[in-house]
Amino acid sequence: MGTNSPRIGLVLGAGAARGWAHIGVLKALAKQGIRPDIVCGCSIGALVAASYVTDHMSSLEKLARSLTTSRVIRYFDISLRGGGLIEGRRIVEFFAENVEETEIENASPIFGAVATDLASGRETWLTSGSIIDAVRASIAVPGFLTPVLIRGRWHIDGALVNPLPVSLCRALGADIIIGVSLNGNLMARSTVVPIAATGSTVSDEPQLVEGGTASWMRWFRYGRNADAEATGPAPVDVKRPGYLEVVSQTLFLVQDFVSRVRLAADPVDVLIAPDVTHLGWLEFHRAAEAIEAGEAAVGASLPDIRSFVDRMDTSRLNDPE
Repeated sequence: MGTNSPRIGLVLGAGAARGWAHIGVLKALAKQGIRPDIVCGCSIGALVAASYVTDHMSSLEKLARSLTTSRVIRYFDISLRGGGLIEGRRIVEFFAENVEETEIENASPIFGAVATDLASGRETWLTSGSIIDAVRASIAVPGFLTPVLIRGRWHIDGALVNPLPVSLCRALGADIIIGVSLNGNLMARSTVVPIAATGSTVSDEPQLVEGGTASWMRWFRYGRNADAEATGPAPVDVKRPGYLEVVSQTLFLVQDFVSRVRLAADPVDVLIAPDVTHLGWLEFHRAAEAIEAGEAAVGASLPDIRSFVDRMDTSRLNDPE
């Protein structure tokens, strides 16, 4: 493409463990010779975007594929102080291994992340300063990860206000915007998977960590068996959701709703929706299938991507700036 070629923006949405699909999307686009000029992200999308612009994608993919449930748990430094259950020091160490610390202004391609100002509830665009601080703020899930202080103000997860930050990408100069939704096809009816009613009990779940912490973590994630706690008539295969089930499903529902509202006002040119809605919030150990889903989704959307790029190229040649 020539000097008048359109600037391609890639927006990577929020979605916790589903976010490993973003790795597959970026790999598949690269195989097709499509390199975004601007990459913006929210939450896990900000992490993958930062890894991409600092040229650490291969190490991030290698680590993601190596994760097990016990290794994931080891990144959680539990603390009841500081506004969150997880202090986040070990997660910052994870960033140091997979995102090179740099000033966002020096990133190439152009990078941007979104977070939420805790005091005002307003959206904050992070387009300067430490890239690791920006990612850490963007993923600070309220009540789970501690807030991050940036420029004198506390920030939490950007998914509360802009899970798919198209507006940020457009403001940074993108002509064509490809959005990657981890909540299914946001242009259609909701595809968020409800909490399943299964016959499994706490004892059926895998051991998450060794020692006495395991039973506590299983309760924390899955809750008590509804058979023992039911307060009224209920099917025998229904269990009470645990803490993380409630939190994760709530966040997915919020992200889905906010994304639809924002896209109605500021749509993308192409929406890529990897088939990952069956993945749980903390199932980071299922990276292989998420990455594969991301690659497959790009294949399905490739004709639309090519069409928009070619159309914009022709338009610019006919009407040069």
